[in-house]
Amino acid sequence: MKNPNLESLRDEIDKIDTQVVDLLNRRVRTAAEIGKIKNSIGVDPYDPAREEQVFAKIKNLSKGPMREDSLKTIYREVISASIALEKEMVIGYLGPEATYTHQAAVKNFGSTLDYRSLSDIPDVFNAVESGECDYGVVPIENSTEGAVNRSLDLLVESELSIIAQVYLQVEHCLFSRDKRTEIKEIRSKDQALAQCGEWVRRNFPHASLIPVTSTAEGVKNCKVGNGVAAIAGELAGRIHDVPMLDQGIQDKKNNVTRFLVVARNSLSHSQNVMFRTSLVVTLSDQVGALQSALSPFSSRDINLCKIESRPSRKKSWDYYFFIDFIGHSEEEEVKDALNELEANCSFYKILGSYPENSPE
Repeated sequence: MKNPNLESLRDEIDKIDTQVVDLLNRRVRTAAEIGKIKNSIGVDPYDPAREEQVFAKIKNLSKGPMREDSLKTIYREVISASIALEKEMVIGYLGPEATYTHQAAVKNFGSTLDYRSLSDIPDVFNAVESGECDYGVVPIENSTEGAVNRSLDLLVESELSIIAQVYLQVEHCLFSRDKRTEIKEIRSKDQALAQCGEWVRRNFPHASLIPVTSTAEGVKNCKVGNGVAAIAGELAGRIHDVPMLDQGIQDKKNNVTRFLVVARNSLSHSQNVMFRTSLVVTLSDQVGALQSALSPFSSRDINLCKIESRPSRKKSWDYYFFIDFIGHSEEEEVKDALNELEANCSFYKILGSYPENSPE
């Protein structure tokens, strides 16, 4: 027997769905009109600062019970569908398919756009510089293992700008077609192997650790009966149909990787959006050089959120200093600080200003 109350509620949902679909199509059509205007004046359709404004707006509009992250995911796809109508956009990422960088790219741009897997980080930069891809996504640092030096070096050498950042919670899993007792090798990206080092030593003390080009490549290497296991994300195992033996094997449970979105054009300042700016400098070899370089920020109460050194590879004991601070390079007070900083540097380059969003 049908439940009258259940049927009436389903009827109500059907009516709401009709309204929701109609409103979504209206929103996408309106966004497409905005896209035409952007195209006519030479403005890129993807605007991460505007998206941050939209996400903040829907957070304030929502009275629940839908969770904030669920609502943001829905709107991420709505915006992605709108951009797809405006332009055929290609996003390059460090591949192959199902890597964490691939997941970060989809998290940032949505599932509607076109994605291109590239074999190495320099390939991502080259594809964007040549116009083969509109944007590129690369890893930059992990909360456990620190910076991805290849990305840092290429940011210095490239003319591309950072326009967005993506945080991804990383959960590593162990995959193999063999039994645990048969595993002789564990393959994965070097960073993933390091992030699971203690767990591997406890559980597989005699297994050889073999670095490969990506976590997904490690899963592809798992052939029947060869004693090989791989460390990767759940998606990689599902795509390549390799059984999961263990889940959540990273040494630190709060394991987050930060990714950057790079583009040919820099991102302009927008109101009501908190920005982060990244830059790189080299300093003269004298006492107090770093303190003097940072004083323009402290004297103006500009918050420094990251300082990291890296050999410049130009001469021995010469270092690049990568500096991140809160603010946009176009803000007047920031401009004054940067001008003062540049006067004390032998090399100075702004890598980009982009919305400062926290790990979710």
